[in-house]
Amino acid sequence: MPGPSQSQRSALGSLVLIAAVVACGAGAFAYTAGWLSPDRLTSTKLVSALAPPGGPALGHRRNHAKGICFTGVFEANGNGVALSRASAFATGQYPVVGRFNLATPNPDAADPTVRVRGLGVQISAPDGGVWRMAMIDPPVFAVSTPQGFYELLQASGSKDPGAMKSFVAAHPEFVAFGKWAMTAPWTASYAEVAFNSLNAFIFTDASGAEHAVRWSWRPEAAATPITPEDFVKLGPNHLEDDIAERVAKSPQRWTLVLTVADPSDPTSDPTKAWPAERRTVEAGTLVVQEIEPEADGPCRDINFDPTILPDGIKVSDDPFPAARSAAYAKSYDLRTSEASHYPRTAASAKP
Repeated sequence: MPGPSQSQRSALGSLVLIAAVVACGAGAFAYTAGWLSPDRLTSTKLVSALAPPGGPALGHRRNHAKGICFTGVFEANGNGVALSRASAFATGQYPVVGRFNLATPNPDAADPTVRVRGLGVQISAPDGGVWRMAMIDPPVFAVSTPQGFYELLQASGSKDPGAMKSFVAAHPEFVAFGKWAMTAPWTASYAEVAFNSLNAFIFTDASGAEHAVRWSWRPEAAATPITPEDFVKLGPNHLEDDIAERVAKSPQRWTLVLTVADPSDPTSDPTKAWPAERRTVEAGTLVVQEIEPEADGPCRDINFDPTILPDGIKVSDDPFPAARSAAYAKSYDLRTSEASHYPRTAASAKP
């Protein structure tokens, strides 16, 4: 059988390079900081694998360690009730606590060294319903199974020079993510980023009908591409400085877009995008009104567990939300027990 062509070897080599860069320290796929297969992995084992070579940053999240808090509101326009009876879809304004973040275990990482950006959101409704979500900006996920993610962590930390290449060869679904990582434009602002749930959830409407849904937060601000070289010149903490400056001038907005699956669309594999022509519903607007440093901010002690859902939304057959929930809980327990390593500042002594 003939071997791979030069172009094929080159393409594979590029993907290996991307995998090595974005997976270093589990950075690239940090939004999934909790995948595990109950039969093969444990949350302790997986969270340990997320740590960089020098060990975790004590007192911080084991992944998505660099972030900044915000508060605001979700302005529901009423359209979402066609898909879900969740009270947060009824027309009105609902308080939000959230967190912009970078997919890295290093809270001091320079912004241009991290390819993937994340968004945590908690929406609270008057009836006590709480909806928590954790999203990232790639349009597809990198691996199709929790076990695959663990294998990625192992390969990225291996001293075997062929480990990453073997991983990529064994996980062809990685190609779509690799293409995004290599070709998607960089921007210099959280305000210009669209964030995606990637995992599918089941929405139940007032009649009891169920709908498989993925969602995205699409920014009002137009994206302005920037080269990686120019991004470096802006400084290591530009993203946090920029979003604070923007919000101080005026609230920043994202539209919640719900995408409804056809029966033929996969709901258990976030590496497979649904066709662009699928039905979408614009359900409201996230309005970010105030930015606060995480050390004393309201998001600091929130675990953005994606299985904390209001009545009218539940998990699908996608195994990742439950897996993430288990590892998020482990990470939360660890970092809160290490609070002395990440002390609050004098600003926390507010009256």
